[in-house]
Amino acid sequence: MNKTVIVTDSTADIPADLVKQHNIHIVPLRLMFGEETYLDGVEISAGEFYKKLIQSTQLPTTSQPSPADFVAVYESILDRYPGCSIISIHISSGLSGTYQSALLATSLIERDADITVWDSKSASYGFGLFVVHAARLAEEGAAAADIVASLEELRSKRRLYFLVDTLEYLQKGGRIGKASAVLGTLLNIKPILSIDDEGIIFPVEKVRGRKKATARMIELFQQDLPGVRHIKVAVGHTADRSLVEDFLQQLSAVFTVEDVVYSEIGPVIGTHVGPGTIAAYIWPA
Repeated sequence: MNKTVIVTDSTADIPADLVKQHNIHIVPLRLMFGEETYLDGVEISAGEFYKKLIQSTQLPTTSQPSPADFVAVYESILDRYPGCSIISIHISSGLSGTYQSALLATSLIERDADITVWDSKSASYGFGLFVVHAARLAEEGAAAADIVASLEELRSKRRLYFLVDTLEYLQKGGRIGKASAVLGTLLNIKPILSIDDEGIIFPVEKVRGRKKATARMIELFQQDLPGVRHIKVAVGHTADRSLVEDFLQQLSAVFTVEDVVYSEIGPVIGTHVGPGTIAAYIWPA
């Protein structure tokens, strides 16, 4: 049976130990602070990014990998593992052009190659968990088509919510007006966000106070997964793991948590949601 190799991009926010353990190939996006350009996750860490973000008066910009970037990675894999299959899993095409770059790259490969580019329709570890799942199946010898089918099934079961601590970065990014941001800050509003079936971020609710907001997130998970008791969880934070510990305690009072992964929300999503954001990704165990 042919080997299957998993490729993704840096917005998957997969913990470094899991990347190494499962031999996941990552193509980085680029981040621009004025004239300074960084390869996401290579030349700037999440912790360094949030320090710069707080100090910056303007939002940084991000740039997807070029098709040539993907071609170089695909060719390297094909050289190393002749006859292999490649599954390339990426951030939602509704949020970034990364998926399209990867798709275009497949048409530029000048040899027979079995490459599947899969639109996760998600962001951050909301799809990073798909990448890890795929890599584990590949290690077990699963065929590429079976891995993709399993990814589709997992996506249908997984639920996610983000909790934004401040409206400042949504306002800077043009997602809400300045008056709304100021009023929301004065009222201690904590927006809960999610991603729809088309892979677009949308507001779910606005709740006053972080404690009430995290409690509401858990209620939403209960509504989304009726009758489910045993779950696996991944939690995302903006380079401050302590922010998610209280949430996990609340969650454990309602569900039986069988596995937890901690992920740092990287620069691409972090640019728009800002520091203090937490995210939770839940699926049945």
